[in-house]
Amino acid sequence: MTQVDVVIVGGGMAGLALASALAGSGLRIEVLEKQLPLGPETWSDGFDPRVSAITRASENILRFCGAWDFIESQRIAPYADMDVWDGEGTGNIQFHASEASVEYLGHIIENRVIQYGLYLACQAHENITINAQGMDQLSRENGTWLVTLEDKTQLLPTLLVGADGGHSTIRERTGFSVREWDYGHNGVVTTVETEKPHGNVARQPFLATGPLGVLPLRQKLSNEESHLSSIVWSADTKTAAELMAMDEATFNHALTVALEGRLGKVVRSERRFSFPLQQRHATDYISDNVALVADAAHTLHPLAGQGINMGFLDAAVLAEEVSNSVRRGLSPIEPMGLKRYQRRRKGHNLMMMSTMEGFKRLFDVVPMPLRLLRNQGMSLLNEHPIAKGHILKHAMGFAGDLPEAAQSA
Repeated sequence: MTQVDVVIVGGGMAGLALASALAGSGLRIEVLEKQLPLGPETWSDGFDPRVSAITRASENILRFCGAWDFIESQRIAPYADMDVWDGEGTGNIQFHASEASVEYLGHIIENRVIQYGLYLACQAHENITINAQGMDQLSRENGTWLVTLEDKTQLLPTLLVGADGGHSTIRERTGFSVREWDYGHNGVVTTVETEKPHGNVARQPFLATGPLGVLPLRQKLSNEESHLSSIVWSADTKTAAELMAMDEATFNHALTVALEGRLGKVVRSERRFSFPLQQRHATDYISDNVALVADAAHTLHPLAGQGINMGFLDAAVLAEEVSNSVRRGLSPIEPMGLKRYQRRRKGHNLMMMSTMEGFKRLFDVVPMPLRLLRNQGMSLLNEHPIAKGHILKHAMGFAGDLPEAAQSA
């Protein structure tokens, strides 16, 4: 039985971000992850279908964690503008980085690039161990949790963290209650090449079947005239199944029509993947000596790409509160510190989730009078610089009770 200060179950992006953000505390940290990330030498030339829209606040967190230098050395795509429109009407809102007096709003980055960058950052710290095996059992031992690994090694953590995704084993086995529901939508993702360059614009039409996100990609950072984009087509279950069953030419045509030809024809698309969309929220993020972060605590509709950005903020705030407790000579599980983590993150996450749910429901509305009102409201908002500035602040991640890591340049 080995005493460990912090055991993080899940070595995805959020789990590794938490470990690296905690490294300066001096705590002994063990990350459990069966599938260790593979490096660039194993990556194909094609893009990973899993990409994330990383806000400027998340970029700051990744810099703080020591991962950004590697990430920036890979292919990343900054986006400077967002174009949102009603596919069933005339409503259109456009956001520009210049309106916030910045050069860009964020970056589109492959998940494998972010994860490997954080993996390298963790390896640079002697007090972080990344254990390539899973948890076999979880039991109570003298008022704390005992983690038994697959090789029967036993770890007795002071703080146990669930960073193991939406179907979190830690959340389930430690007794957290959850509110969840199915959107009745599936996300269809792939990489496409279009006739016209994307112009560093992130686009999102709201269609009758669901929102369609089109995220700009670049093979090289210097390739400003890139024609490549990653799409996340959120559609009702029936439509998603039809999209998955189409041959490439038929799918490309359907996507061209859905985008109203704004990028010309879709000339090529890669293999498609589909996954169900659910909203999930733990009623608490902490319990005894356990904390949840990222998808283990909350999942939401991907229509605004905020999932991993919320997860990075969770990780940064939890690391900040635990480090502050340790700095004052207190335990990593000092109750007030963990309660501050929950208070700082839960309200912000609930606000973001309710906003995304509101957007989804707004564009689910079908009656003509309400559609006309919706389109008029979008047009009015597009002419309101103060309201747009408030939205841009959220889009860049600079809203709520930010940790210092998110604020640093």
